[in-house]
Amino acid sequence: MAEDETAKLWKVNRTIHELVKDRGYQVSDDEINMDLTTFRSHYANSGGSVDRNQLNFFTNSRENPADQIFIFFSDEKSVGVKTMRKLLGILEEKSIMRGIIIFPGNMTPSARKVIAAMSQQYRLEEFSEADLLVNITHHTLVPRHEVLTETQLPRIQLADPGQVVKITRPSETSGRYASYRICF
Repeated sequence: MAEDETAKLWKVNRTIHELVKDRGYQVSDDEINMDLTTFRSHYANSGGSVDRNQLNFFTNSRENPADQIFIFFSDEKSVGVKTMRKLLGILEEKSIMRGIIIFPGNMTPSARKVIAAMSQQYRLEEFSEADLLVNITHHTLVPRHEVLTETQLPRIQLADPGQVVKITRPSETSGRYASYRICF
């Protein structure tokens, strides 16, 4: 049982490190390429179970070192307001404005309301461990997505809501096909 849980957390840990790196934050390739045996030796106790608190980490943006993100692994099966307060306390203490919470089970509606209520001050995201077992953005059938900056698409004003994403797909007739989407 503990071995299955450790293997699952190893996959989740790898995927979240890939996700954070893909978003432009500093992540060591050693963390992403860590094999299961190394993961067990670093994070599992003598009984084979992993303390999720040891998986928590924060890192800086590659372009702006002042921009930090904190990744919080909840050890509670159902994340409630109490867990959200704990995460917000850590973010406040470290003066970090971005956070991702990862949980093994589900999140209560009240906890989701906390994310919405704090959206002006913090940029919070939530993922269940099941959602992170596989990094779908690295799948061969998922086309390349690239967030465009204002200089790449000058008609967009800084005050416009959302971000424009360029999606590049393979095309039988032209080789590549680009489409654009606005994400809020």
